[in-house]
Amino acid sequence: MSRLQVVSGKGGTGKTTVAAALALALATEGKRTLLVEVEGRQGIAQLFETEALPYEERKIAVAPGGGEVYALAIDPELALLDYLQMFYKLGTAGRALKKLGAIDFATTIAPGLRDVLLTGKACEAVRRKDKSGRFAYDYVVMDAPPTGRVTRFLNVNDEVAGLAKIGPIHNQAQAVMRVLKSPATAVHLVTLLEEMPVQETVDGIAELRAAGLPVGRVIVNMVRPTVLDQAELEFAHAAPPSAIAASLSGAGLGGAGRGELAERLVAPLLRQADEYAERFALEREQRAVLKELDLPLHELPLLAEGMDLAGLYELATELRQQGIS
Repeated sequence: MSRLQVVSGKGGTGKTTVAAALALALATEGKRTLLVEVEGRQGIAQLFETEALPYEERKIAVAPGGGEVYALAIDPELALLDYLQMFYKLGTAGRALKKLGAIDFATTIAPGLRDVLLTGKACEAVRRKDKSGRFAYDYVVMDAPPTGRVTRFLNVNDEVAGLAKIGPIHNQAQAVMRVLKSPATAVHLVTLLEEMPVQETVDGIAELRAAGLPVGRVIVNMVRPTVLDQAELEFAHAAPPSAIAASLSGAGLGGAGRGELAERLVAPLLRQADEYAERFALEREQRAVLKELDLPLHELPLLAEGMDLAGLYELATELRQQGIS
């Protein structure tokens, strides 16, 4: 498995949930995982039912087998201060710039700079080693921006390296891109079995490949359970309503004559079957589109009780069972 796992997806597909479940799945059996948030939404804190994350790496969960999940919500302003201290040793001067509003000004007028800082901080965590020479984290999982802008977000250091031909900015940008465009990185896309998210996934993968960024897996989230298979749907469509009513009456349902039973139960049931058949066909079509991408494809179930911490662990277990570990 690549050490930097980037998770993106169309808004509403649950990419933050999948990123959190992936971090838990990778942290099992004693591993250490860092889950990185770059959009400032504090979605990770909500999922793990903890207080808002500060700009520091903090342990938020223990995975099965004793592994640990740490989390970091990257603040672009504070990341810029780190950058200024690391390369220019500004120290107090850097803090003065923050008080004057220069840091906020710089990250606002130069969105590319903001993305450089965010990706740079995540890649620093990937490369970091402890005193014994061991990597500080076995895996870093990034909850990245949505599919529509993830390629530009990840590729921004290439643009910066081209603009700044020499110096620490150029060197930093090149170091980040060496990580992002290497086998050490995998970019996963989260989708639903719906036309728009699937099409955005297809387009996003094409953009990532064109930019030379390593595409990992496609993860289909919130998959509803199969209630009727194709043969059962065909039977429901072809069977006369009177025959269905007779079967229901014979099973003791309705407690009334067949005609009344047909009116009360059969018509609504057949309407539901037609709606399910339409959704079943749509999902089958979208699966076929995703399979054509020739990438590992995983599916996560829709949790009937909604998403909570227990549900997050359930999804992590599902990912492990599907070979993501």
